[in-house]
Amino acid sequence: MLLTDKRKLNKSRINGFLGILFAFILVGVTCITLPANAAPKGNESYLISLVSPSNKQPIFNPEKVHLGITPTGWSNSDDRSIDTCPPTPYRQIISEIALSGFVGTQMSPAFPEYPKELELLKSELGLRNVKISEPWVGTRFTEGKKAETIEEFKKQVQFMKDMGGKTIVVAEMSNAVHLTDVDPLVKRPHFSEDEWEQLTEGLNEIGAMAKSEGMQLMYHPHIGTGVENLADIDRLMEKTKPEYVNLLLDTGHLYYAGVNPLDVTKKYINRIKHVHLKNIRSAVLEKSKSTGRSFLDSIRAGIFTVPGDENGAICFDPILTTLAEANYEGWLMVEAEQDPNKANPLQNALMARNYLRKVTGL
Repeated sequence: MLLTDKRKLNKSRINGFLGILFAFILVGVTCITLPANAAPKGNESYLISLVSPSNKQPIFNPEKVHLGITPTGWSNSDDRSIDTCPPTPYRQIISEIALSGFVGTQMSPAFPEYPKELELLKSELGLRNVKISEPWVGTRFTEGKKAETIEEFKKQVQFMKDMGGKTIVVAEMSNAVHLTDVDPLVKRPHFSEDEWEQLTEGLNEIGAMAKSEGMQLMYHPHIGTGVENLADIDRLMEKTKPEYVNLLLDTGHLYYAGVNPLDVTKKYINRIKHVHLKNIRSAVLEKSKSTGRSFLDSIRAGIFTVPGDENGAICFDPILTTLAEANYEGWLMVEAEQDPNKANPLQNALMARNYLRKVTGL
């Protein structure tokens, strides 16, 4: 064979290989067939991640701390105006979560992309070795809707039992303004003494229900609601029982409300059982505060970003170190509501995952 022909043949082989590799990445999930003695249990798949392995000794127990990312970077159920057209298919979302090296994602009744049919959801998640970290329950105790709240809570408890998880995230949504066009820091609700009693008694009750089912209730302080700042959190923690009500540490919502996330981490380290790692762009935050911009308009303006973004204001290293030193167990969930037309979801997921691998060794 002539040298020119050999070169053409080698070039053809290389191009063919690159084509196959590109196809694998485009699909987002690659299954590797292993020998029988190395096969996973059930129908689990082995996935190729775009995140390089770490030589760092993990600061958390890898068997008890898991990394996930919420789907809000791909699609935002609170604001359908910031979405791709057509919306990103759920299979692509889960595939890109797996491709980024995460093993968990959030489920919400308001999130329409993920399938509601249980067996289909299990199949699609299992294929990619991804689990549901938590559902979201908006409680309505201070509106006098205790029965409706308990009914929805029971549904989500059963859902998590079916999915093999144990975390239920709740936040009091009565008179919340985060989905309206007002300043969420100024116009948020302030509970009366009676309303505080309704809320904390209700949380203790459903927290006891959760515990009896092997679940853990996590309360999520949220911008634009009646539990937003440090004084609210202090009161909630004081009036609820530690054995029934845990605290969800959401770094972004705390920073937005003028609260240092590290201070909350240190103060309530024994009650923090779930974490949302959300970053803030300080220039957007200051503009929102000075103009009274709404929560949704702030999201559209790009107030949130992921850990690892050099434009983010939050230093996550000491927060993660504090959690690790206290032997934290549970989920570390990356979360950033962003416009997928402006912030590439896969690129941001990889940014966050590479940062977390560098800091935590996981």
